[in-house]
Amino acid sequence: MLDLYHRHWEGRPLGEGEFVLSADEKTQLQLRERCHPSTPAGPGRSIRVEHEYRRHGTCAYQAAWDVHHARLFGHVVRRSTIESFDALVAQVMCREPYASADRVFWIVDNGSIHRGRASIQRLEGRWNNLRLIHLPVHASWLNQIEIYFSILERKAWTPDDFASFEAAQARILGFQAHYQTHARPFKWKYTRDDLAKLLAQLDESTTGGIPLAA
Repeated sequence: MLDLYHRHWEGRPLGEGEFVLSADEKTQLQLRERCHPSTPAGPGRSIRVEHEYRRHGTCAYQAAWDVHHARLFGHVVRRSTIESFDALVAQVMCREPYASADRVFWIVDNGSIHRGRASIQRLEGRWNNLRLIHLPVHASWLNQIEIYFSILERKAWTPDDFASFEAAQARILGFQAHYQTHARPFKWKYTRDDLAKLLAQLDESTTGGIPLAA
């Protein structure tokens, strides 16, 4: 995954017809409608948000980020499922330049809807030029789409005040369209060498400098 972020795969640089996408879902987004409208910030006063709310269920946002071209794709669904994730993949893979690309690498974590060998067989079997790359367990924070999710949460989701699923959907997709107008690739500096150094330090700290037995 770190090699792909730096446009390399198996020791070779990626070609012009190869793309890297980072994908994931933001689940269990609470649809809460405040009992009284929030008041905007003013001189010497921060925004005021009513603490009591009505619940309108939850929704999920599934998105994919073209790592090197800063293209963003996504949709909002009632519930995150295999079918809805596959629909996101189709949304990307049916359009150019991905439809005719030599290879399109999809980086995902080990969430239940894209976990293990079954997900590889399902998606790579459907799209001949797709390669599914799983992050190590507990390493989803290395997925670049998480950076965008953080931006979305700070800029568009907080405070959360939605009277319906449709209102939340409009907010999320409206911000997605706005962000796309000025998006730039994230400056990812962490490399394979950095990871090797970290693992060596961890190995030394846990073994006291004594080599582990084979």
